[in-house]
Amino acid sequence: MMSDTPWLSEEEMRAWLAYIDLSTLLGDYLERQLQRAAGLSHATYNLLSRLSVAPDRSLRMSDLAEHLKVTRSRLSHALSALEKRGWARRTDDPTDQRGQLAVLTDEGFAVLAAAAPSHVAAARRAMFDHLTPDQARQFAEIGEAIIKGLTHEDDYQAELPWRRR
Repeated sequence: MMSDTPWLSEEEMRAWLAYIDLSTLLGDYLERQLQRAAGLSHATYNLLSRLSVAPDRSLRMSDLAEHLKVTRSRLSHALSALEKRGWARRTDDPTDQRGQLAVLTDEGFAVLAAAAPSHVAAARRAMFDHLTPDQARQFAEIGEAIIKGLTHEDDYQAELPWRRR
């Protein structure tokens, strides 16, 4: 019986395997770097970083979950751990009483500021030092095209974990 599956071409398979290896190696590299340099997980760094660039260093919990691509439950647990350290806090959203805001504290901002220089240097070493400026632009465009394709499929949108109520 012949399959109707449109198998990957040789070049598509090369690209796919390069992506799989890249995502695995880069994630591990950045996780180890942050643990060694700052005692932070990459997930914690990403959460602090997302809050640091938001207006008033705060975001609605649902928006933060979407930015981080995590479930609201997982975000709530992560934020509880940051609250215990004094790095973040939750407040009611003054514009919508049904929602809460995650707020980066001054202490959390200081932790992020201390970790950022070595993390940015590691990201540069791991990725950008190996790319030309044109390749970096192309890489961004490729990633954005794939993200747009995934996040605009109606069936997929309904199943996104951070969109579930």
